[in-house]
Amino acid sequence: MAHPIDLHVGNRVRQRRRLLGMTQQRLADAVSIRFQQIQKYESGANRISASRLWTLAKALDVPVSYFFEGLEGEAYAAKNGDHAAKAIDDPFQNKDTIALVRAFYTMNDEPRRRLLDLAKAMSGDE
Repeated sequence: MAHPIDLHVGNRVRQRRRLLGMTQQRLADAVSIRFQQIQKYESGANRISASRLWTLAKALDVPVSYFFEGLEGEAYAAKNGDHAAKAIDDPFQNKDTIALVRAFYTMNDEPRRRLLDLAKAMSGDE
């Protein structure tokens, strides 16, 4: 069974890779490994060494600390038997969320602001 920290770090790798629109193969090529290894990292099946985490951070254009963001709350949930529920509640695990964020940042400032205003109005969060 994968350790909760390995699962979290793997999920963060997947999240960032998808946000960039990068395939597992492209990321693997960037860090000189096979894409199957990326699959294992993302699923938490294999732990990521410090040196590999460093190269992944460079390839994904994030600081190494990015992979550990949000870990305190997730570790607490796991300690209290709620790790699965915490993972499901993460909106960035949803492909539609990633697609929406990517599309949002391709817009110019005015349409982006109007879309955000519309989303807030529709959700009742003004």
